[in-house]
Amino acid sequence: MTNTHPLTVMLFSSAFKGEELIRSIKAQGCRVLFMTEDKLRDEPWPYESIDETFYTPDLRRYQDVINTVTYLARERQIDHVLPIDEFEVELAATLREHMRLPGPRLSAVRNFRDKLVMRELASEAKIAVPPFTKILTYDALREYMRSVEPPWVLKPRKEASAMGIRKVTEEEQVWRSLDELGDRQSYYLLEKFIPGEVFHVDSLVVNSQIVYSSVQKYYKPPMTIYQGGGVFATSIQDEGSSDTRTLDKLNKQVIATLGMDNGVTHGEFIKGEDGTFYFLEMAGRAGGAFISDFLEHAHGINLWREWGNLEVAQLRGEKYKAPKTTKGYGGLIVTLARQPHPDLSAYNDPEVVWRADKPYHAGVIFVTKDYKRSQELLSDYALRFTQDFLAVANPMDATRTGYSG
Repeated sequence: MTNTHPLTVMLFSSAFKGEELIRSIKAQGCRVLFMTEDKLRDEPWPYESIDETFYTPDLRRYQDVINTVTYLARERQIDHVLPIDEFEVELAATLREHMRLPGPRLSAVRNFRDKLVMRELASEAKIAVPPFTKILTYDALREYMRSVEPPWVLKPRKEASAMGIRKVTEEEQVWRSLDELGDRQSYYLLEKFIPGEVFHVDSLVVNSQIVYSSVQKYYKPPMTIYQGGGVFATSIQDEGSSDTRTLDKLNKQVIATLGMDNGVTHGEFIKGEDGTFYFLEMAGRAGGAFISDFLEHAHGINLWREWGNLEVAQLRGEKYKAPKTTKGYGGLIVTLARQPHPDLSAYNDPEVVWRADKPYHAGVIFVTKDYKRSQELLSDYALRFTQDFLAVANPMDATRTGYSG
């Protein structure tokens, strides 16, 4: 049944991103409420598409947010809540649970938030994952370390991408790390470190069917960038390659296994040195670090925008129609820069379609119909960016800029 009043959608974000999601919801005639943190007041949010904005010290303080939102709801009919950033996925699910609103509840979103849950579900479905164990019973942990050769990685179950990962090479390092974590250690898992090339697949899912996906490969693994610094870069892979065909199939299996019915996904996979593809993680959100902008230039689809269009169509009981896409290759390169206003004029190949316009950031997007040409530009630009601009930030700061995929 179609609503007789304008739908009111409330969005949450603790990072500056998702402007097109906000705009798309407003463009469809919805009333938009937006909550972010005090430290983001001065970011250029699309206020022309926001009816009311609310600020809070910390969106991680769930009870404070619930109290605020339910207070606001006394005078406003809130029809739907949506997270923009990874860290508000469970907040939105908690609010849906509490306020009895439509959309995925806690048990469903944890499939796309908790890396331990993802691995358990994937393993049960016979999808290859790195050998892993939960951090709970020490005897089981000792047995794991006896049976699985190091190195291992100690991973937070609910952080984004490579954030917070520790590589360890011996048992004593594991025990020392767990001592440091104290009561937080059960929020981590331990798994075998598998070196290799890291890929990501970004998809749009409608009624459990993938209506769009793009296979891309990171120039360097996100963990390498996060822990050692470097240029963030990714490129669309040859659509006819065996890697792309394998990842398309694997991505479809993972989405079905984790239970995404409607939305956007960002999945990450690693190709080990033995040629096996292992599933690493999947988020129920659009990819960060300008990936959505990149795909819009290369394929004519903005996943933030389509996510908003899909959500509103579902709320209204209308049929969603995905946009037509184009074929193309290309790459995205972005880094924190030493200069306040990096000069990108030397990156003037005709394939360049976008340049970053943000203080202390350097970035370009290039698009071409020729896969080989895209790889030539990627290698050339990544090296030149390192020489011309690269600045290394504290890992937490780098992650908050969105360079985590």
